[in-house]
Order: sequence, then C-alpha cells, then structure tokens
Amino acid sequence: MIALTGPLLPCVSFLGRLPTATIQFGSVLLVARTSGSLSAAGLAGGALALGQVVCGPVVGRLADRHGQRRVVCAFSLANALAVASLVAGALAGLPTAVLALLGAAAGGTVPLVGPLARARLVALARRAGAPEDTVGAALSFESTLDEMSFVLGPALVGLASVLAHPAYAMGGAAALVATCGTAFALHPTASAATPEDPDPAPGHDTDPAKSPARAPARAAVPAVPARMPGCVHALRAALALQGAMFGACQSGITALTARLGQEDQAGLVYAAMGVMSAGAGLAMAAVPARFGLPLRRRLATAAAFVLSLPLLRTHSLPGLYAVVTVLGIAYAPHLITVFGLTERAVPPARLAEAMAAATSALVGGQALAVAVTGRLTDAYGPVAAFAVASTAAALTLVIALTARPTTHAAGAGHAARTRVDDVPARTRS
Repeated sequence: MIALTGPLLPCVSFLGRLPTATIQFGSVLLVARTSGSLSAAGLAGGALALGQVVCGPVVGRLADRHGQRRVVCAFSLANALAVASLVAGALAGLPTAVLALLGAAAGGTVPLVGPLARARLVALARRAGAPEDTVGAALSFESTLDEMSFVLGPALVGLASVLAHPAYAMGGAAALVATCGTAFALHPTASAATPEDPDPAPGHDTDPAKSPARAPARAAVPAVPARMPGCVHALRAALALQGAMFGACQSGITALTARLGQEDQAGLVYAAMGVMSAGAGLAMAAVPARFGLPLRRRLATAAAFVLSLPLLRTHSLPGLYAVVTVLGIAYAPHLITVFGLTERAVPPARLAEAMAAATSALVGGQALAVAVTGRLTDAYGPVAAFAVASTAAALTLVIALTARPTTHAAGAGHAARTRVDDVPARTRS
C-alpha cells in the first residue's frame, strides 16, 4: 500500500479526517460551555450531524464528476471557515438558532477525507492491477484510520476542555482541515480518482485537445450515467444500524458511568472499544482470501449480536470495560466488509459518492440513536440504551443473512472483468 500511495498520503489523510471526529463532540462541549444549556448544545451538535448526513453524498458526487483535487480543496477551506465561525459565534453568545445554522454549515462542508481516501486507495490498487487481498488491506487500513481518528478526536477535545476551553480544540480542527485537507487534495495521487481519465497510461498527456483519438470516448461518458445498483440500499441500512449501535452504546456507557459516579470514565470506556476495533480492523488484512466477504459479514454481525447481549447484565465499571472492549472486536470487521461489498457493487464512476453515502448512513444512524436513547436512559436507565444496541445488532445480522449484494462487471465493449471475486483462490494461484 505504501508503494501505491507513498509515505505522505496516509499521514495527511489521517490528519485531514481528524477534524471530522473532533468537531462533532467539540461543538457540543463548546456550546454547552459558552451557553450553559445542554439543549442548545444538543441542537448545535445535531444540526452539525444532519448537515454532514445530507451533504455527504453531494460531496462524493461532486468528487466523482469533477475530481477530488478541486472538490476536497474547496470544501476543506470552506469547512475551516465554517468551524471558525461556529467558534466565534459561540464565544460571542449568539442565539441558539444561529448556532444551529453555523453547526449545520460546519457539518455540510466536511470534506469527507475518509470516504474519499478509501475511493482513492481502491482506484490506485485497481489501476495497478493489485490482487484482491491488497484491496482488502487498503479497506482495512482506512477503517483503522477512521477508528483511530474517532478515538483520538474526542480525547483531544476532552483534554482541551479540562486544561483550557473547547474552543482551542475547535480552532485546532479548523487549522488542521485547512492545511491537511488541502494537502490531501493536492497530493499527486488525487489524479487516480479523476473521472476525466479513468485509466490513463503512465506518462501520457491527459489533455483532450492533445489526444483527439480519445476525446470522443470521454465526451460520451456523461451521456450514459452509471446507475447505482439497488443492493447498495441494504448495505447502507446495515451501516445505519451499526451507527445506531455506536450511538446506543455511547448513551448507555455515559448513563452507566454517571450512575456509578464515574462520569469521567465514559470517554475512556468508549475509547477502549475503539482501540480494540482498530486492532481488529488491521487484523482483517490477514484473513485468508478463501473466506469471502459474505461469510465475513455474517460472522461479524453474528459476533456483534452475541457480544452485545452481556451489556444488558452489566452493572459495574470493570464489567463494562471488559464487555465493551470485547464487543469492539466485531465493529471494524463489519465496517470493512460492508465498504468492500460497496466498492465491488457500484460503478467505478460513482465510487466516491457511494463511499460518502455509506459514511453518511453510519453518521446518521449514530446521531439518531444518541438522540433517542438519551431520552430512554433518562426514563429507564442504561439498560434501555444497551437493549437498543442489541436490537440494532440483531437487525444487522438479519440483513447480512438475507441481502444478496450484486457485483459490478465491465460493460460490453470493454475488457470484461468482474470486480468481485468471492473465491479468488480459485482464479489466482
């Protein structure tokens, strides 16, 4: 993978996606600190999540149509400005409605470095003719970076809140997305996901005016837009349910630690789950290719359901640490598998959009679950949130057992190559 990307891209892609994990939690703490109102903080954080869910697929579609370089660069700068405006508005004591609008702008301008990095890595691997296990390793690596960012981001916000003020973490996020998001956009590998030339020969000029023989083929592409297969809806539903598991576990962990008088442990418990999930994600690269994606998906969802059940009987802090940490084993494998199935099901020309929509489904499920289970825990305690998490896991398992994702194949007139190989061991020695 480093040979495909160079050593700089993983660094800037990780730092470029870190602000996304920072501003969600940071916006809540910032508004709560400056306004003294938890409801205002929840409204601002919810608006931020809604903005990302609604606009995420639009960002992905723009990247598919116009290339990642221009789109990510523009949205990185816009996001830095929006986050800075939210910080300034909160410090100035603006009304809640205005803060919600600023939060929505901050969420709607997220440059989606994570999903677009996935699309870019897959494009690089496919262009290089890499084997399926290399593509799987790329998806495992990207999911691990996501897990690490969503562990480190809230931790940095919490640290800034304890030592000084949440505004420092939010300001740092704005600076980071402006610099590292732009660096990700301008990295030479951005051309791998540029739609104008999906398969350029190395060293050849890609200017249509200088390549008249290839210009008609390019001009014909927009006239026949690639269609998104219907199976992606089931995959997005699975990710939304996994997001609901995240959100419900987050509410349950917060409620239980508060009941035990250990509120400061909530972030550490959630981080332990994320660290274990990141480790499991890296380990997925070592799974033998003969275990196809459908089988991996069923095993991961079954494990998530079974391992979530002990949460219903957990009443102590050590028990919570143990159960949640073990549960983290199932999260990243399911994420990686669903992203892999998505990549193999959609047309290459809409890969960035598909990855962005999948991420939006995950974020949307988490935000909705946090909103719903927050009220449930007030009425029925932590067990209500954990019951929602187990129910979401059960539904995810049902989808894995019943849904049959299709595979995308090259159309007639092209070198036919099915982009899914559930049993690559039969075709590669």
